[in-house]
Amino acid sequence: MSLWLSGIGVSRGIVIARVQKLHAGDLDIPERTLDAGDVDGEIVRFVGAQRRAREQLHEVRDKIPPGTPNDIAAFIDTHILMLDDRSISDTTIGHIRSQHLNAEAALRKTRDALIAVFEQMDDAYLRTRRDDVDHVCARILRVLLRSERQLPQKADAEPFVMVADDITPADIILLSQQHVAAFVTEYGGPLSHTAILARSLGIPAIVGLRDARRLLREGELVIIDGEAGHVLATPDDVALAFYRDKQQQQRQYRASLVKLKGRAAISRDGVHLRLLANIELPEDAKVAEENGAEGVGLYRTEFLYMNRKDLPSEDEQYEAYSRIVSAVSGPITIRTLDLGADKQVDSGRTLGPTPNNPALGLRAIRLCLKEPELFRVQVRALLRASSLGRIQIMLPMISNLQEFRQACAAIDAVRHELIGEGHRLAAQVPVGAMIEVPAAALASPMLARHARFFSIGTNDLIQYTLAIDRVDDEVNYLYDPLHPAVLQLIGRTIDAGVDAGIPVAMCGEMAGDPRYTRLLLGLGLTEFSMHPASVLEVKRIIMDSDVGRLRRAVRELLGCTELQDMRDRISALDA
Repeated sequence: MSLWLSGIGVSRGIVIARVQKLHAGDLDIPERTLDAGDVDGEIVRFVGAQRRAREQLHEVRDKIPPGTPNDIAAFIDTHILMLDDRSISDTTIGHIRSQHLNAEAALRKTRDALIAVFEQMDDAYLRTRRDDVDHVCARILRVLLRSERQLPQKADAEPFVMVADDITPADIILLSQQHVAAFVTEYGGPLSHTAILARSLGIPAIVGLRDARRLLREGELVIIDGEAGHVLATPDDVALAFYRDKQQQQRQYRASLVKLKGRAAISRDGVHLRLLANIELPEDAKVAEENGAEGVGLYRTEFLYMNRKDLPSEDEQYEAYSRIVSAVSGPITIRTLDLGADKQVDSGRTLGPTPNNPALGLRAIRLCLKEPELFRVQVRALLRASSLGRIQIMLPMISNLQEFRQACAAIDAVRHELIGEGHRLAAQVPVGAMIEVPAAALASPMLARHARFFSIGTNDLIQYTLAIDRVDDEVNYLYDPLHPAVLQLIGRTIDAGVDAGIPVAMCGEMAGDPRYTRLLLGLGLTEFSMHPASVLEVKRIIMDSDVGRLRRAVRELLGCTELQDMRDRISALDA
């Protein structure tokens, strides 16, 4: 009898293959008190395990095939850097020395404390980086415990579906070279490592499917639908025929996308839409440009501040921004620091007390205005880099006009300061607002009279509007981009931009999701910013669409009073 299971689909594609389970085994971490004479030897044992874990990751990195997307290697590099992070090594050694703990128990104590910090973060993307800490510490622990994670060693080339509790970036890279066809994990969300890496490698994946290892049998034939998040175990002949037909359709569709490289995103009725990319590394710019991205709609800067105890200097930031700007031929929108008060960035101190609810506390532009020197150093670096290319500055989490004007005044003061010092700057550096707070969307007509552009951050806008945390497994089923309130806020922001004559982009995940492309076109969106891997598919939909007809259709569906009726009409939108 067939079994139908549902999780969170995070990487699209249809796969029909047999189950292979990853038997990692839970780590049984012993705790014991050391004799004073054993402390130094235990520290040597910890340092040796740390060194071996580093060697393992370098071995994995050396196995990455040429032509693999750059962000794959970046995940391994991040873990290598974290292995050398003093917040892990020094703290663990401190526990061994001061409390006479064995290395395993000391490292567990360090790990739990660091994870607690990340779980308090307000930014959903940054909060899921707790996985980095967990994976890095687990690798050291396995060396200490001599309990290596056993990946399957397949002699044949038959594709398989990997079912696991969770999968590390290193595991994904190794498995991708062993004919893995899809991933199913019990934990994780849309921003987890499994999700991000699976999308980059084009491997269908489903995450957050609880009890998957218990419910799915080793060697069992399953159908994976990575878009819908469905797993069908022991399918009958009718289901197999249906999904094999869908597989063939998808292969033909992917082949057709390649032909769109180099072509402009122009709709059937002649509307030119701008497709931009969200990037984190200079190397990503080349991939984005090859896929037809006309610039960068979001460059995150908070990575410069993470995994360190000191703040990045002005010159260090200038060099980082210069590398990005030099790699991008079109305009680039750089978001100023978007971290919360709970993030440790300055020589071990926090920028303010840890709040009970950091998502509603001192973060992003609020933090920058509270700590003007922090903001000033970043703005100096950004304005200096503006002489090298077409930079725009985007201010995150704007909630009222006063915040925006105060930030602009600070930027103007820095501009005059730099000119007085003889620095070359761009004549104009547009400053815009990221619309991710419902208050900003509602006040967008007022903000539009002062901002040079808007960029809608749907990830936070949806969370704040619906009062749910999308990385919380207990409530993430409520995360709904199609909720009428969300659509009205998006539509209001776009209309405000049109009325004021300023561009409005969208840089949240919704912009790169093909399921919503026609809806957003109908709402009037003309600039989409997304992961480079999504550009061609969104471009294809745009080129097959009649924007004028979509705008008329969407105006009608926004008047629906029944939620299901609205969903049905959105699903029926076509050219």
